Amino acid sequence: MPSPSPLDVPPDALFGAHNLPYGVFSTAAEPGRRRLGVAYGDQVLDAGAAARATGAPAELTALLTAASLNPLLAAGRPVWTRVRAALTGWLTADRHRAAVEPCLIPRADVVLHLPFDVADYVDFYASEHHAATVGRIFRPGAEPLTPNWKHLPIGYHGRAGTVVVSGTPVVRPCGQRKAPADPAPDYGPSRRLDIEAELGFVVGAPTAQGSRVALADADAHVFGVCLVNDWSARDLQSWEYVPLGPFLGKSFATSVSPWVVPLDALAAARVDPPPRDTEPLPYLDDRAARPPYGLDIALEVRLNGHLVARPRFAAMYWTYAQMLAHLTVNGASLRAGDLFASGTVSGPERWGRGALIELTWNGEQPLELPDGSRRGFLEDGDEVTITATAPGPGGARIGLGAVSGRIAPAH
Repeated sequence: MPSPSPLDVPPDALFGAHNLPYGVFSTAAEPGRRRLGVAYGDQVLDAGAAARATGAPAELTALLTAASLNPLLAAGRPVWTRVRAALTGWLTADRHRAAVEPCLIPRADVVLHLPFDVADYVDFYASEHHAATVGRIFRPGAEPLTPNWKHLPIGYHGRAGTVVVSGTPVVRPCGQRKAPADPAPDYGPSRRLDIEAELGFVVGAPTAQGSRVALADADAHVFGVCLVNDWSARDLQSWEYVPLGPFLGKSFATSVSPWVVPLDALAAARVDPPPRDTEPLPYLDDRAARPPYGLDIALEVRLNGHLVARPRFAAMYWTYAQMLAHLTVNGASLRAGDLFASGTVSGPERWGRGALIELTWNGEQPLELPDGSRRGFLEDGDEVTITATAPGPGGARIGLGAVSGRIAPAH
């Protein structure tokens, strides 16, 4: 009886033919050679090798033999569509099996790297539930949302150079800390290290400085999505953020998943965003958009292997198209490899909160973990893993993979 082919992937596989996320990998045999890969079942397709083996056009072969996603990102949506169709055919059509099967490598045997060179990084604050909960924690009795919150997607410009791939250790940051009752700040390791479970959007087709991206053009520029953990030192952040916003409390590390799921793979996950009670300005008005820009993505957050939260992205007030429209409304240009993240994904229920500051009410109500330990904020050695799935065609689900990080002691 012949052994099963790695091309025979079950239809309910999270990394099946309806997904085909992109990543960058190397192997133990060639650790210095980075290659573009596509996750398929429990395998990774060497995309460049498959392009050569199937006699793909030179243009596609050049893009798929690159050492990062950036050349493909820059090529634009018509090329993204051609490449996705080619990959689907190589992996599913019988006529390609003999050529493509040798291009598959078990996923367990590869090392995954940052899938694209991050050009710029912007982080938003798009969850009304997260913003309102944090507002109630820090401004009890007052209006939880700031006056501008429902008029524009609030964000800040982060540090692209500290975006790291899943599995990279996260060193506890040091900086100035000052509790409200302290007479003066002191210096030392963060005592209130937190997570933020987010969705990231990877930008492809660039724009000229001075131009804007309209809502209707968002999908021409958003290549795909990844998972993000925007690690946050709450004590550093609370002391420094007035008046210019986050700085050292955020810039020490942002972890991303190694797989970028194409936006095309999320067609079945598109839903209407939640109802809004404030009239948006015209450039942010997406009420007539079809398909809608909301995404029904289910996240799970685990701390040391224990499930602590199940945030739902469908509850996000601001959509990715609105974020991109606002990001560029002043004429700021886009570059291939730009990353913008949603901010913490949170819902109205406690189990739907995507940050420890919410889950533990700023540390006052620590989590009780099944192993008997308690956590208000992260301790050295703690590992956080965020996973996510989304609806696929025909009732199937597709996976976004995972983003993990373990806290290392401060240097």
